Amino acid sequence: MRPNVWTRTLVSVSAVVGLAAGGLATAGTSFAAQDAKPAVKSEVTILAVNNLGLNTERAKNWQCWLRDRGYSPGTIDGQLGTNSWKAAQRFLNARGHNAGTVDGIVGPDTIRALQRYLNLFGDIFDYHLDVDGVAGPATRSAFWKFNGSGC
Repeated sequence: MRPNVWTRTLVSVSAVVGLAAGGLATAGTSFAAQDAKPAVKSEVTILAVNNLGLNTERAKNWQCWLRDRGYSPGTIDGQLGTNSWKAAQRFLNARGHNAGTVDGIVGPDTIRALQRYLNLFGDIFDYHLDVDGVAGPATRSAFWKFNGSGC
């Protein structure tokens, strides 16, 4: 009868050690899984500042240009944020270029409106932009040229 007690004790101790070891082995992965971050986020974030390729000086020129036409872009700081783009959207909408909702977000409607407006100066600055709502190289170049003069 004695060997049976020892066998049960040995099996019990082995089971406890095995469970403890297994728990410790998986503990590291469970903690790691909590800290893991997805490689790709599925959400789209709106840029706080979108200068469309303008440097600070030229962005200030755009802000001054809007201000001088009665559309307050907020602080003239060379950072085209929500207030600057709301001013631009109000200006473009008032001129019939259909920038859409005045929300300060530089989306396709705002880009199309800007492209329509810049095309008005095509003969002067040689802009002939496709009105496609994409701020591609031609649109960025035209916007850069348009904002070449100072405040």
